[in-house]
Amino acid sequence: QVQLVESGGGLVQPGGSLRLSCAASGTIFSIDAMGWYRQAPGKQREWVTDITSGSYKRYADSVKGRFTISRDNAKNTAYLQMNSLKPEDTAVYYCNAVINRVENWGQGTQVTVSS
Repeated sequence: QVQLVESGGGLVQPGGSLRLSCAASGTIFSIDAMGWYRQAPGKQREWVTDITSGSYKRYADSVKGRFTISRDNAKNTAYLQMNSLKPEDTAVYYCNAVINRVENWGQGTQVTVSS
C-alpha cells in the first residue's frame, strides 16, 4: 500500500509564489514519473507538469516559465515551485506518481490566487 500526500497549498495574492510538496510513502520499490494536475471549479482536471526518474521535465504551455517541478529521489518527494501566480491558477492541485508500476493520486491541495 502506497500513499501520496500533498502539502503547501493556500491563499496567495496575484504575482505571489507557493511551493507544493508531494511525499510518497509505503512499500516502494520504484517511482517512475511524478507530476501535477489541477482542477478548477467547473472544469476538467488538466495536466500541469511532470518529471521522469531521470529528471526530464515537461510543462503545460500555461505554466511554462512560471512553474518549476523537481524531485528528491532519496525522500520520494516531488515539489512544484509556482511563481508569478495568476487568478487562473486557482484550482485543487493533485500529485500523480507511478509507484511500483501503478498510477497513484494524492488527495489534492487547494491553491487560491486572489487579492
